[in-house]
Amino acid sequence: MSTEEKIKEAAKKIFIKRGYAGARMNDIADELGMNKALLHYYYRSKEKLFEVIFFEVFDMLLPKLKATVTTDLPLRKKIELFVNTYVDAIASNPYVPMFILHELSQDPDRFVEKLKRRNSFPEIGQFILQVIQEMEEKNIQQYHPFHFFMNMISMCAFPFVARPMLQAVSGIGDEHWNEIMAIRKEEVTRFILNAIRI
Repeated sequence: MSTEEKIKEAAKKIFIKRGYAGARMNDIADELGMNKALLHYYYRSKEKLFEVIFFEVFDMLLPKLKATVTTDLPLRKKIELFVNTYVDAIASNPYVPMFILHELSQDPDRFVEKLKRRNSFPEIGQFILQVIQEMEEKNIQQYHPFHFFMNMISMCAFPFVARPMLQAVSGIGDEHWNEIMAIRKEEVTRFILNAIRI
């Protein structure tokens, strides 16, 4: 493994442990047993390092999501596949949602433009049309298709964004949390399907 790869792996551990805001370059250097100056030689700042990691994750996730929303699967199967893909990706990279929120709060236009420049950025138009068609054929309940999509996304992402608060108010420890997240995909899929069932 190259030095750059070792740095990225150590950084992921620190981002997961401390969150994006709480992580420091010193923490990453300590995790590696590396001089901080050498770490800065490879990555000038925490922001630059995280951006590299973030887009590696997105370049892995976006093609999967794009393939999901454009597939010819029936709507119910497509919902299940989308939720599984999305939750699995976030569970493996739980620091990503907070980074997205941070970037959106700083300069949303710049961040969105960066994402849209990725060739694999998913267009949801085909998915929305499929939802509308299912409604017109009375296979599912009338439901604003954009609310439908937002609800699906937010139900997948919110637990990871709000994890510290949710664990604090519930008293749930890390082990139990991981057990709950393991069945999150089934819960989200079931909830969404129940919401549109006639």
